Amino acid sequence: METLYHQTNKQIQEVQSRMGGLERTDRESVHLLENELQARIDQIFNHLERLEILASKEPPNRRQNAKLRVDQLKYDVQHLRTALQTFQHRRYAREAQEREREELMSRNFTTNDADTSIHIDDTIHLNSNLQTAHRGIDEILDTGSGILNGLRDQRSTLKGTHKKMLDVANMLGLSNTVMRLIERRATQDKLIMIGGMLLTCVFMFLVIRYLG
Repeated sequence: METLYHQTNKQIQEVQSRMGGLERTDRESVHLLENELQARIDQIFNHLERLEILASKEPPNRRQNAKLRVDQLKYDVQHLRTALQTFQHRRYAREAQEREREELMSRNFTTNDADTSIHIDDTIHLNSNLQTAHRGIDEILDTGSGILNGLRDQRSTLKGTHKKMLDVANMLGLSNTVMRLIERRATQDKLIMIGGMLLTCVFMFLVIRYLG
């Protein structure tokens, strides 16, 4: 188990390092890097499934600690998956804006002998603007949904990790003071998560109100 654990931890660190280069990657290569990172994340999840099985087979005195270490790896890789999804949604929205700008710049105009006339159907133009706004809102909602799903997954992982930490602490006979510190940290993490969810909801509401 130790070999697989260290191998998985090393893969997570490599993905974290590669994620830092997403913003600096050129437009032609970013798709390849995203696919590579997604494949590595999927492979890490496969390793985590094997680690969970191996952890359950550890001796009783080491089983809780092994499961706790696996949960920490799972939390880290879930965070990476959420970050990758958020980057992809931002890129999709940015590319959609660039396409719309290019279409506007390349619009053909018709000319007569002395006058230049631009034929624009008001209804079609309004409908096009509405569709563009709806696409932007849908992309923002998808981004928010991905973030909220990631936060829910992280909350579930944190709750499981907190419970197992308390079990381990009881086994090791930690003092009540240390136990209270652990519970206080868990409460702080929960408040941070709830605050992030509220900020995301407020952001989505403002975008829908002013873009819709």
